[in-house]
Amino acid sequence: MRQVNPDGPLVVAALRWTDLNAHVDPLTGQVDTDPRTSGASDADRCALEHALRIAEAWGGRVLAVTAGPPDADAMLREALAVGAHAALRVDTPDTWHDVASDGSAVAAAIARAVHTRHGLPDLVLCGVHSVDRGTGAVSAFLAHVLGATQALGLLDVQAGAPGEPLRCVRRLDGGYREVLQVSAPAVLSVEPTHVRLRRASLPALLAAREAPIDVVSAGPTRDPRVTVDHAGPYRPRPRVLPPPASDNPRERLLALTGALVERTPPRVVVPENVAAAADELLAFLRQHGYLS
Repeated sequence: MRQVNPDGPLVVAALRWTDLNAHVDPLTGQVDTDPRTSGASDADRCALEHALRIAEAWGGRVLAVTAGPPDADAMLREALAVGAHAALRVDTPDTWHDVASDGSAVAAAIARAVHTRHGLPDLVLCGVHSVDRGTGAVSAFLAHVLGATQALGLLDVQAGAPGEPLRCVRRLDGGYREVLQVSAPAVLSVEPTHVRLRRASLPALLAAREAPIDVVSAGPTRDPRVTVDHAGPYRPRPRVLPPPASDNPRERLLALTGALVERTPPRVVVPENVAAAADELLAFLRQHGYLS
């Protein structure tokens, strides 16, 4: 059974320390970061503002947490300056995010650190994705580890009285919106929208410069049973095609280029409704042999 926190609901803002102007090597795909241009993305800043508003409505506390090197302390101090009650950093090696690129190890380390230092959170808010090839998978892994509900792609989050479900507006394809009622515990991923992070006062900025940052070691960075020899960008293998049957150079060139192959001209289809669109897609797949 989930225990009630005596200090009030705990709202966690999970921030990703990322280079906002990262340089990506076009050949290897390696991302080079610079601490001088690193910080929280617009989505993460929006998540922090939502966390502050929800904590105010619930009479709870806000914990700003990130996984990164000591340079990430500046981002956490900014969160303290705008109203976060505590800050927690999971210390990670420089290459740790490359080893755990799917986000599962990051989520497990964050959940373990928060639980150890502050107990189980009632709500976790994070940005839907980051600018440096982020996939947004950390929030899904966090929800799995914490046993919480997950809602992603949120444009707005409104909190009522403590204990009442959150009213969330979710983005759908085609410009549609979906209104959700989400009960705690939950992990919410928000998109950068009209919500802007509040500005800190000068006394709060000065106080945050000397505020302590709780640091927790990430622990083991990889499964000892698995050895990673090399990590690089995915490159699919070339497809093996049969050689042309003719010995004539001209016919071989035509066969390789497909210059004389009859092709179906493209056409624009505008179905009247969803059912007609599905029928059109199924008919196309049957015509080309993908379905029988």
